[in-house]
Amino acid sequence: MSIPTEPIGSIPRPETLLTALADHAAGRVEDDELAERQEEATADTIRRLQGLGCPVLVDGEQAKPSFATYPVAGLGTLAPDGAVIPFADGHTRQLPRLTGGPFRYATHADAYLRTARRHTDLPVKQAVIAPSALSLLYPAEGVDGYPREVFLDDLVDEAEADIRRCLDAGAHMVQLDFTEGRLSLKLDPSGGLLDAFVALNNRVLERFTAAERARIGVHTCPGGDLDSTHSADVDYALLLPTLFRLRVGGFYVQLASEPDRERVLRVIAETLPAEARIFVGVTDPIDPVVETAEQVRDRVLEAARHLPPERLGTCDDCGFAPFADDASTSRETAFAKITARLEGTRLAEQALGL
Repeated sequence: MSIPTEPIGSIPRPETLLTALADHAAGRVEDDELAERQEEATADTIRRLQGLGCPVLVDGEQAKPSFATYPVAGLGTLAPDGAVIPFADGHTRQLPRLTGGPFRYATHADAYLRTARRHTDLPVKQAVIAPSALSLLYPAEGVDGYPREVFLDDLVDEAEADIRRCLDAGAHMVQLDFTEGRLSLKLDPSGGLLDAFVALNNRVLERFTAAERARIGVHTCPGGDLDSTHSADVDYALLLPTLFRLRVGGFYVQLASEPDRERVLRVIAETLPAEARIFVGVTDPIDPVVETAEQVRDRVLEAARHLPPERLGTCDDCGFAPFADDASTSRETAFAKITARLEGTRLAEQALGL
């Protein structure tokens, strides 16, 4: 496609997998059986995306416990009472708290990528969590015998390995999930925390060559969990100029659900790095109404009034189920929205004469 189009990451899990996850948590299902259900769901996700004509596939995060915590699931040096993330509807998600070092990933994302690639020969994109998100695991009071500076050095090493292993395993693109970027401005309106997050992520990104960074992107959104957000009330104009300092080849920006897309597009046009491509969100996973192909087309054409088509791509605003227990959006609705994104992007190409 002349205008590339890609999913963001998660797809709602099928009922068979949701049941297996609940049974596993209750001790009624062993690890091996859960792994079988996860691979079945991954294979079905790949098959359905391929059947829709997706040029780039994802595994739908069928085997991840969440987009944020997959690297530390099962790690022995964690307590459950870490940072709390509040959402607009009143529900919260809580991160674990680091209790000791050295910090090491228990799982690297290339494991998910390798499973997905067993089921397709098409390009597969792999989402990874940004190191800035995992930096929130370190408690404000510190960890005895493990200074924060040493933790951050270890985190940078592990995050580099996570990305590099995915690149080496043949990922079409490695996408850093950076939802905490917009949230940071709610926690610290001065922008100091956002600056620190970007600096930390760039410590990792600077370890890659320019050619490698062309295959690395960053996704930003105001959160999307149980049909609610954590930072949609934060002005995008305060985030984007700093976000665009990240040294990556692509930016995946939630846009469909923004109340004033034209204003955001003007900011993007003024601040997007010259070498980067922008993937604009054209479907809203939180909205239960499925977009039409024509609505998607019009959103792409809207973006093309501000940015050259050769620098444009399309995506969904966010993953459809970033946490494994999020069933607020049905699997069928997710695939219907993806279909609208694909068809609408093609209509936009035709309208632009590409």
